[in-house]
Amino acid sequence: MNVSVPAVMITSPASGQGKSMVTAALARLHRNAGRKVRVFKHGPDYLDPMVLEVASGHPVYQLHPWMTGEDECRWRLAEAAQDADLILIEGAMGLFDGAPSSADLAKLMGIPALPVIDASGMAQTFGALVLGFASFDPELSVYDVIANKIGSPRHAEMLSERLPEEIRLLGAIPRNDAMNIPERHLGLIQPAELDNLDQKLDDAAQVLKEAGLDALPKPVEIAALEPATRPEALLAGVRIAIARDAAFSFIYRANTDLLLAMGAELHYFSPLEDSELPPADALWLPGGYPELHGAALAKNTAMADSIRAFHHAGKPILAECGGLMACAEELSDKEGVVHSVFGLIPGRAAMAKRLQGLGMHSLTAEQGELRGHTYHRSSLDTTWEPAAHTRKQVGNGCEAVFSQNALVASYFHGYFPSAPKFVAAIFRGEPLMFPDSSEKDNA
Repeated sequence: MNVSVPAVMITSPASGQGKSMVTAALARLHRNAGRKVRVFKHGPDYLDPMVLEVASGHPVYQLHPWMTGEDECRWRLAEAAQDADLILIEGAMGLFDGAPSSADLAKLMGIPALPVIDASGMAQTFGALVLGFASFDPELSVYDVIANKIGSPRHAEMLSERLPEEIRLLGAIPRNDAMNIPERHLGLIQPAELDNLDQKLDDAAQVLKEAGLDALPKPVEIAALEPATRPEALLAGVRIAIARDAAFSFIYRANTDLLLAMGAELHYFSPLEDSELPPADALWLPGGYPELHGAALAKNTAMADSIRAFHHAGKPILAECGGLMACAEELSDKEGVVHSVFGLIPGRAAMAKRLQGLGMHSLTAEQGELRGHTYHRSSLDTTWEPAAHTRKQVGNGCEAVFSQNALVASYFHGYFPSAPKFVAAIFRGEPLMFPDSSEKDNA
């Protein structure tokens, strides 16, 4: 039986228009009104979902037809619709950017797009942009639009004067400090590093309420689907230590959900604060900001010794992006200061002035195709030869994958549910056979 629930894809003409904060403020506004708000993020992103979870009070999952798969997109939305009063999906980049784009996801889910447009510096041209959104793809529904960063009530009137007749100006948000969250080189500042995030979200929600954005969007029909099939217990009884602190925090909820569903025991620890690993059979060093904490990591020699002993014992380790950087002998931060880190991989990871990797990637082994993405501003100089390379979904480019003594390390971030058997093999320390490698490469 289908369920009717208000739902929209919040999008923009481009990045930097304010859609992340508008999504978070809308979630908090309706949460404060007593509604259950479920929020999703289109595509690979760790930082926005952290803020959206604080705003909504509920877990935030990724939806991406290629990375997570169309079926997973459908059943996650169907599951949320069972008891949600409102569903918000934050888009990525511009509405029609990428493959699949936010527009593609909106069409797949059967929900309308709600553009948020930075209207500072424009007037009637706003209407031309909205007309383009509404007419560019006839299969995409656009009923409403939000003007962001307006200068005055008269500014809002000018914006609405040339709107297409069938499009409503849902609200016009004035410039306000409450609508800003500090950013750094990879995105928003992490919520754990912000002392006043809850108050800022409440203030932002009030700004939206005063802008007339407290009304619910139109309900849409969400098809009811059977829950996803429970995965095999491929990690039954396997204890996995997971680094989680200010330096290592880029973890998809769907990834830990899968590990638990496959029977793993998860034990979190802090490489910054703890002196040794918890008892574990495998170790996961996810991405994050080790470059901001190089001095603290270097100072915690007891933890580095514990991780090296774990590696020398031949126990499985997965190191992703920031985890890879910390596994090098040295880490050079943004100021060029060099720190001694875990020392599992010979060489130095060094920050760069520009992005060194960006895009959707996949990694194939005999156990399956693991899909995910890469997004980093550092590079690794090492004498190790890659055991394999990722394949970029669109265009040229790849990421090296190192695999020695049960350590699998790369700048590639994997979305675990895309290849459960592959992920289980990594954490069980099984040999990985890649198309461009031999058994010797993975010994």
